[in-house]
Amino acid sequence: MEIIKSATAGTLESCDASVTVEAADPGASAGERLVIVVESADKRFAGRVRETAAAALAQLGVESARVTIRDRSALDCTVRARVLTACLRAAGRDASANLPWEYIK
Repeated sequence: MEIIKSATAGTLESCDASVTVEAADPGASAGERLVIVVESADKRFAGRVRETAAAALAQLGVESARVTIRDRSALDCTVRARVLTACLRAAGRDASANLPWEYIK
């Protein structure tokens, strides 16, 4: 999936996460094409939030993006839902578009 614009999903309320997805810098090297930045209220879970986001991105086939996650103790399913939603919005998909439901299991 190609990210064509910036998009956000979620809130900064307790037990939620705000996810922003942007297109990667065109001049970025191969190792910098997919960047996940996690700002977590509880640093102990930042690694798990990053793993969950990476899995959701891989599921959609996103290989090039900058993803910023502001976590407020969100559950894994919430982080995943926010990442999927922000990516679909950033790819220019709307509710009337043919969504890739096979990825959203």
